[in-house]
Amino acid sequence: MLAKDIMTREVIAVNKNDSLEEVARILLEEKISGVPVIDADRHVIGIVTEKDLIVKASELKMPFYVTLFDSIIFLENPIRFNKELKKFTASQVEDAMTTKVILVEEDTEVTRIVEIMQDKRVNRVPVVRHGKLVGIISRNDILKSLVKKNG
Repeated sequence: MLAKDIMTREVIAVNKNDSLEEVARILLEEKISGVPVIDADRHVIGIVTEKDLIVKASELKMPFYVTLFDSIIFLENPIRFNKELKKFTASQVEDAMTTKVILVEEDTEVTRIVEIMQDKRVNRVPVVRHGKLVGIISRNDILKSLVKKNG
């Protein structure tokens, strides 16, 4: 079975300039947990999920550091803090989205997609044809395919 056999074809996607408030509304109304971010040519440039949005509701934690001879030595990775700060203060999709998106082609075997989801701990994988978004596969789509196959 291939990605094109089980993917959701009518993909809800957003633009990098959309507001996070609009994305939150879409996620709630459509009962989904994430959406791809596409450019004008339907190329996937990111993904924004509930996890990206709930950062705004969390408490921002400063990284641990020590000072030594008037220098600051971070005991945690300050890059991670900078990413969290950007999401914490974000108002547009561009500032909150994850840009490292795992994509699959429509002829990718479903077993390979399941491996990707498990290995990379992702809940959805956009499906592309010639680099353009044509579908999305979520864990729910995988479960539906199992029911059809066994039912």
